[in-house]
Amino acid sequence: MFIEFLYIDLEVCDRCLGTDASLEDAITEVANVLKATVYEIEVQKILVESEQQALKLEFVSSPTIRINGQDIQLDFKESLCESCGDVCGEAVDCRVWTWQGQEYTTPPKAMIVDAILRHVYGGQQASQQVSKDVPDNLKKFFAAKAKR
Repeated sequence: MFIEFLYIDLEVCDRCLGTDASLEDAITEVANVLKATVYEIEVQKILVESEQQALKLEFVSSPTIRINGQDIQLDFKESLCESCGDVCGEAVDCRVWTWQGQEYTTPPKAMIVDAILRHVYGGQQASQQVSKDVPDNLKKFFAAKAKR
């Protein structure tokens, strides 16, 4: 099982830092279950630093967690992220995670555990439409950060 964690900042952004911590906790939580299966987890953490890299990675919102190439949240919302605004000097929106009818700025550990286990036990995954362009919000972030 290949898990990608894509983000725009792991020094200041509360959402990226919190997502990283939730992902680590979730992997620790499911480790014993996975020992009983044929699955091993490989995690790749990717700092997305430019619009070109975002386009190549089909990165549409920060932070993002993908399991075997599929975003764990098929649709996404965003809201103002003051931390990322501090990074680039502009107002920027980042991902809001929706799970069990609630919205979170950091994905709950249980949400990530659920996504991992759905992949292990073959839960049906909806297909995703992949954007062929970088969203304006990320373009704004990368342009403002480059100016700093």
